[in-house]
Formats: sequence, structure tokens, C-alpha cells
Amino acid sequence: MTTRDASLRSSLLVAGPSTEDDPFGVVGWGLFVSLSCIWGASFLLIAMGLEALPPGVVTFARVGLGALFLALLPRERVRFEAGDQARLVVMSILWVAVPFTLFPIAEQHINSAVTGLLNGATPIVAAAIAAVFLGRPPHRLQTVGIAVGFLGIVLISVPSLSEGTSEAASVLMVLFATVCYGISINIAPALQHRYGSVNVMARMLALATIWTAPWGLWALDKVRFAWTPWLATAVLGIVGTGLAFAMMASMVRRVGATRASLIAYLLPVVALVLGVAVNGDRVTPGALVGVVLILIGAALASRAKRG
Repeated sequence: MTTRDASLRSSLLVAGPSTEDDPFGVVGWGLFVSLSCIWGASFLLIAMGLEALPPGVVTFARVGLGALFLALLPRERVRFEAGDQARLVVMSILWVAVPFTLFPIAEQHINSAVTGLLNGATPIVAAAIAAVFLGRPPHRLQTVGIAVGFLGIVLISVPSLSEGTSEAASVLMVLFATVCYGISINIAPALQHRYGSVNVMARMLALATIWTAPWGLWALDKVRFAWTPWLATAVLGIVGTGLAFAMMASMVRRVGATRASLIAYLLPVVALVLGVAVNGDRVTPGALVGVVLILIGAALASRAKRG
């Protein structure tokens, strides 16, 4: 290994094989839509779980069930090198432990739809980090798509940002979670290329289970039994975490970190639909315009680079 290779391997963000210029294709679009629906619904499932479970228990159950699901999948076992183990620890904290802890806390003060809407900032962060640290700035169509999608997020979110101190603090928690996502999603591709997507995600969730266990176990005495919240949390863990992370791993490998993060643009659509259908939320004309802009932005940002 050369000195340059050793230096690159010792850094936190290491560029994997570039797939940013490849078209999505049928499988890519299938993963894109499926993940948008699954993670868009996760915010409602969190809110349902909070009806009987404390935030710490919701997080611990979600991460633990997700880790168990991936642990049971058949796969070739691999041995992670020391430097990559450190990256996995960082990913387990930034991609799982921190955001999954913050979401239930935030949803005690803002509704599930708003939480989903604010996740639209993720592609902006992921693209900025890729540009600065990996030398992969988005091409023109992707830049336009990101800008248009972000405008849609603003139109949907602004009315909810001036409702009080608790709501403002919760909004900041969710936005900080998107920053964590933007960093971790750029660490993942190189590790997945070396060790396999499911192996990386399984190890990451196993580590995150350890980090989230203390708060979850400490709050167990506050748990109440109710079928709907318990089932919602189980679905959140098995489908919304275990299965979803396996799918996300495949998507990042296929289309790259920046474009994979664009699923955050469809999360508000799912969150709004579920909010109206399940909770009877009102949708303003501005929010409807925002949804249209989000869809246009996602379509533009997913286009392959020409020439």
C-alpha cells in the first residue's frame, strides 16, 4: 500500500466507486419509491408507539429489532479492518443512535408530518459533504433538482416553525439529525464496496443497539401495554429499520450517496398523505405546491449526467 493509499484509508470519508452518473434504472427506482414509502411512514409509526412507550424504549426497540432482522439474513461473514471498525462506530452513532433518539423526543412536540417534512434537508447536507470532502460536486441537473426540492420543503415547513419554544427546539433536533444523515451516508459507500452492503448495515445496527440500550432499559418501568403502539413499534423496527437499511444499502451502492439521500424528498409526500388519511391533518395550498416541487426536484436530481 502506498503512502497516499494509507492516508486515504485512514481518513473518515473515503470515496467509493462513483455511481453518481449512472441512471437509476428499474431497480433503482423501485428502491427509491419503496424506501420513500417505508421511511415516510416511520414518523407516523413513531407517533403511534409514543402512545404507550417512552421515547427511549421506542428507539431501543426499533434499533434492536432492526439489528435482529439483519442478523438473521443469510450472508457471507467478513472481518472488518481496524480503521473500518472506527468508521462503523461513527456510522452507528450518526446514522442510527443520534437521529433515532432525537425523532421520538421531537415528536412529543411536533407532529409526524412535520418531522417527515424536515428530513427533506438531508440531500442538501449529503451533497455539500460529498462536494467538500470527496470532490464530487453535483452536476447541473442535480443542483437544480436539489434547489427546487429544497424550495418545496421550505413551502411545506415554514408555517410550522413559529409555534413556540418547544416546537422550535424539536425542529432543530430534526435538522441536526439530517446533518448526521448527510455525514454518515457519505461514509457508507466505500465500506459497502469492501465488505458488502448487508454486512455493513448489520454491524452498524448491532453497534447502535448497544448505544441506545441504556436509555431504553432505564425507561422500561414507564411502558404501558397497548396492542397498537406495540405493533407499530415492531413494524418500525423490523420493516422500517431492518429491511429498510438493507434496501438503502443496495441503493447507495447502485446510485451513490447523494442521489440515494434524495428519498428524503418523497418522505414529505408520504408524511402528508398519511397525516391527512390517518390523523385528519389539514393541507394548505402552499403545502400542495411544495409537494409538486419536491417531486420535480427528485426527478431532476436523479437524472444521470450527460456528456
